Order: sequence, then C-alpha cells, then structure tokens
Amino acid sequence: MLMLAMVATASAALVQSLGGCQSAGGHTSAASMISMSLSPRVGSEGRGALLRRDLLQQTAVTAAGAAAASVLPLEAMAAPAFPKWKQVDLPIATESPILFDIDFDTGNPKNGFIVGNKGTFLETKDGGASWAAKSFANLDPDEEINYRFTKMSFLNGEGWIIGKPAILLHTKDSGSSWERVPLSPKLPGDPYGIIALGAGKAELSTSAGAIYTTENSGRNWKAQVRETIDATLNRVSSSGVQGASYFSGAINTIQRDADGAYLAVSSRGNFYLTYRPGDEFWVPHNRETSRRITSMGFVKDRLEDGLWMSTAGGEISKTTDSVDTQLINIPFERLQIKSGGYGILDVAFLPDSSQAWAVGGGGIIFESTDSGKTWQKDKSADDLPTNLYKIKFFNGKGYVLGSNGILLTTA
Repeated sequence: MLMLAMVATASAALVQSLGGCQSAGGHTSAASMISMSLSPRVGSEGRGALLRRDLLQQTAVTAAGAAAASVLPLEAMAAPAFPKWKQVDLPIATESPILFDIDFDTGNPKNGFIVGNKGTFLETKDGGASWAAKSFANLDPDEEINYRFTKMSFLNGEGWIIGKPAILLHTKDSGSSWERVPLSPKLPGDPYGIIALGAGKAELSTSAGAIYTTENSGRNWKAQVRETIDATLNRVSSSGVQGASYFSGAINTIQRDADGAYLAVSSRGNFYLTYRPGDEFWVPHNRETSRRITSMGFVKDRLEDGLWMSTAGGEISKTTDSVDTQLINIPFERLQIKSGGYGILDVAFLPDSSQAWAVGGGGIIFESTDSGKTWQKDKSADDLPTNLYKIKFFNGKGYVLGSNGILLTTA
C-alpha cells in the first residue's frame, strides 16, 4: 500500500523557521526556506482497503462506546469534527508554485483569478468550480515564469496585479486583456499592495511605505505620504518604539482597510506601524511581547474596529478594544490556541459572525466559534505537504492558498 510521506528534515526545518517568516517582497520567506515533496497518492485498491479497515474500526468503536455510555461523560462520546475544507484541482503549469493571492470581480462574481510565483496566473469563470491556466500576451513566456505575482484587486471589471521584479498590470475588461503600466525607476521600494478604487482609479503601496493614487489608469501617480517609513523613523529617533530608531530596511506586510487606513509590520518583526488618510507620516507602535511579529491584520473592515497579531511560535493575540493609533502601546490580549509551534500566517474573522479561521505552516488550520477566544484544529490539510499563507472569503465561501500549488475551499 502506498502511503503519503514527508521528508523528516523538511518537517524539522519547518517548525524552526515559520515563527519568523518574512514576505515575498525581497526578503527570505518561509516558502523559500522550505522544500517539501509529495509522495504518490494511495491507489484505488489501497483506498478500498483503507475504507474496509476504517469501517471495521468504526464498528468496533461504536460497540465499545455503547457499552461504556453509562460511565463516560457526554464530551468523551462526542464524534470527531469532519474536515470543513477540500482541495481544489488546479491546472498548474510549473512545478510546486506558491499561490499568493485570489480575488473575484465584483462586477462579475463568477469571474476570479489566482496569482503566484513562477508566473502562475489562473482564471475561473464559474465561481471557482474549475480553473484554467492563463498567461499575459504582453509578457514573453521565458520572462513571465520569473515573476512572482503577489497581489491583485478587482472592482467592477477593472483589475490590477503587482509582482516582483517590479511590475504593474492593468485590465479594463475583467481580465480579457491586460496592459503593462510603466513604473518609475525612482519608485521607493517595490510594489507591495494594490487596491482598485473605480474607473481608472487605484492606490499603490510599496515596501518602503510609500503610498500613491492614480485617477488615469496609472499614467500619473500622486504621493499620499510625505516621506518613507525609514525617513520618518530615522528623523524621529526618540520615538519610544523598540527597534524603530535608526531603522533601515522594508516592511514585511502591508494591508489597507475599507477607509484607506494602513497597517504594516517591519521586516524584522520587531514593531508595526499604522497610517490614516490625511496623516503626513506613519506612526510606529511597540509589540506587547518578546516574540517577533509573524503577521497582522484587521478583525473587521476598519482598523479602528480591531487588530489581530500572530507571533513566533504560533501565538495569536487580538486588541481588547477599539484601536487608538495615537498610542505607542496598543493593548492586545493573548488568545488560546495550541499550534504546536507552527507559525500562524493569516487569520480571517468572518463579518457579522463569531466564526474565525487561522492558517499557517505545516498545513495547519484552526477554527474559532467564539470570536477567537478559543481555537479548535481542523484536519483538512494535515496530509498535504504545504504551508498555508492566505485565507479569504467571498460571499461566505472561503479559500485558502498555499505552497505546492495548494488551493482549499470550504467543503
């Protein structure tokens, strides 16, 4: 019987590295540090044998459970939770790509896209039921495979994609055709975030903390922040934020909320920053733990409604109240999660619900039904050789993206 196997050394390296992983924006990422192999899948005869064995075991367990019903508490008799995620088959053209982002066109919700490294670009026209590999007509095939397409955004038929080496692509017809938008060689940092804001309008952020807006499809850009993050922090050396003085480098993650406020984490994970529309500078903040920050995000659509933070070793915390960005030390409370030391790389709190999901290294998935106070493990990806980097929901349907070309969706 063939069995799924994972290389032991890779597993050990995974536990060590994911706590302090860095992003694709020019820094070493967890994905680039870890290489895992997929053994052959179990054949049809093997599956049949497994099913027969599981049936016999289930029968035995059921009989034993009935005999002990009078002495066991109800909690001990509860059936194990079924996996809530399933893997989606993808037509991957390159070997073991990392999937970085997924988005659906608000003007045509059945039309969606996935981007990743090695030039990975996939499209669905049936709401994610099936996917097709695509390429960009204005990129040479030998050139395209060298790109890491990292972020994208769609709004009413208009879409934007960014990647590295520095590239910006734009569509006005829901992805039927794409044009390459020139980027200035003087751009501070690499493109790191992009948000579609309407016809010809978008907002671009960089790994240096620069923010620009365009209203003419990228022909001209207007700066929103007076200076980059390192310029601000080096000028204000007594900011009171550990690791912020004489800072040089880039940010690890950057996110924009529904109101245009931003959240960023320093590349070393030793502090984070916020920015609100109208501010001239980014505001740095201390982390309330000795562990370095792995990732951060918004609890809801607006920064002031709450933040979550994951730190090295697989810990998660959440702000205790509405967020006051003028505070250097914003209060967080630690949440109860047993991650086994694997890094938590992304968290999604569902709107108008007490449900939340967390994903990370080693294919770990956790679910919370009490707004993140406690977490339970979901085993959907336990047998998949992958690290899970992003989780997003569209109209109640969830998607998880990972390494080795893994895409999961709610079962």
